[in-house]
Amino acid sequence: MHADDHTGSAGWMTAAQVLQDASPITVPEGASAMTIRVDWAPGDPGTPPHRHSGPAFGYVVEGAVRFELEGEPERIIEAGETFWEPGGDAIHYQDGNALPDARTQFVVTMMCAPGRPMLELVDEKELAERAHLRAPRPDA
Repeated sequence: MHADDHTGSAGWMTAAQVLQDASPITVPEGASAMTIRVDWAPGDPGTPPHRHSGPAFGYVVEGAVRFELEGEPERIIEAGETFWEPGGDAIHYQDGNALPDARTQFVVTMMCAPGRPMLELVDEKELAERAHLRAPRPDA
């Protein structure tokens, strides 16, 4: 094939589908990016309350994720759906498997500020201090 030979399928014009369009986002200056796959066993509660230093963008491949960010109600994100979080100061309370009898898998790309870890756990003292910022719980 020559550099000036542009033959091929026209499928590229319809092959891409927008799954997520998040805005506004703030990416820390000099940020790095990391994409990971998370695979939770049935009923796994996921990562304890935490935060990321930059935005994170995810896609649920299989199962369903119980997702909760500070100030937003808990929600279930099912396979084929996306999620994002702004990062920074916001606490990510839940990212566990919402299914008691099946695995859940998601892929997430996280932007990280230089010199900061991709994920920082939030201690009990800070959780108590910020409890007023958490949306009401569905079973409360």
